Amino acid sequence: MRQIGPDGVDTLPLLTVVDAPAAPADCRRTLVEHARWEWRPADGGDPATGAQEFLAAHGLPLDDLARPATAHHGAGGPCGAALYVSAAAGALLAGAPTGAPTPAPALPEVAVVVYGHADPPPPPPAGGRWRLGDWSESWTPAAHAAAVRAVRDAIGRGDVYQVNVVGHASARYAGDPLPALARLGALPGARYGGTLTGAGWAIGCASPETLVELSDGRLVTRPIKGTRPATAAGARELLASAKERAEHVMIVDLERNDLARLARTGTVRVDELFAVRRWCDLWQAESTVSAAVADGIGLADLLRAVCPGGSVTGAPKRAALDRIAALELVGRGASMGALGWVAPGRIDLGLTIRTAAVDAQRVHVWAGGGITWGSDPDAEVAEAAAKSAPVRAALSGR
Repeated sequence: MRQIGPDGVDTLPLLTVVDAPAAPADCRRTLVEHARWEWRPADGGDPATGAQEFLAAHGLPLDDLARPATAHHGAGGPCGAALYVSAAAGALLAGAPTGAPTPAPALPEVAVVVYGHADPPPPPPAGGRWRLGDWSESWTPAAHAAAVRAVRDAIGRGDVYQVNVVGHASARYAGDPLPALARLGALPGARYGGTLTGAGWAIGCASPETLVELSDGRLVTRPIKGTRPATAAGARELLASAKERAEHVMIVDLERNDLARLARTGTVRVDELFAVRRWCDLWQAESTVSAAVADGIGLADLLRAVCPGGSVTGAPKRAALDRIAALELVGRGASMGALGWVAPGRIDLGLTIRTAAVDAQRVHVWAGGGITWGSDPDAEVAEAAAKSAPVRAALSGR
């Protein structure tokens, strides 16, 4: 089921083929790891600065995102790097409480993995046997509904406008979990489908949501808020719902403010508002917000401005994070953070919704939704279950 590394650390088998979310499609099957940096709170220091400095030390300078990129695919040089930032690390960068302890402490809070090209490409991994046990939920439907009512009470007092609440479930497993995690990337609409692995941990992602993308000096975020079943009636309901539109527009406003911290004056714009798109068997509403990046903005500045993503916190962001820390019984772990690809001139980070993680014994999943004054507790519980269902089904092989 597991292998023991030469240092005696209990580890998961590592994928020989790199499939990092948002890695260049032409490069994915030829990538090999060159260097790795992982950060945990006990390490101290500023993880955003640490990530930027590590990348620069390995030939990937990201200290001025407005600067035109120079070629960096030289022989033997780096192609780019996978970057993972947990929700807890994002809260830390925002100066907010980090919430309940993670259920998967083997995972780092930040990971940067620099890749180069292999010649010849590595062989594809062999699939192993996999058996998944029963799911254990972090809260009952009644406890989830009570958290929704607590948020509505906070809104009624004027403490917040919206809070995203997230539940967790885990199951024991036997066998090799990596092919199961890789299946998540094949789910329909998984814009950030892929995997990232380390010693004793792995993440599989099926996220459709762009936290932040940078190309040609322009920043883009695509917040998703609003969910209905992927039927003709569901699409009509989503488009007609005043509650879903209000929830969505609050987060678009928040994302406009986040990008404004990084943008040239007057360049923030909403390119598309409340477009209905499909993920698996759900309709979801997505908007596109963009801005020209200001001179002198580096990766560390970017992470401090956008992490954690507004669509999984609420508004105002700091007040929402305070409520999340008070209400959620289990930490968000690998979910509701950032995972994707960084290189000079190109950043593409997905928000880790529809994401699973494994440690040496258990597989973990998370799901939730944004709560507004108009939220119905039972409907919110059902929506979280609908979001989690395709991920659980893919992990089980259905």
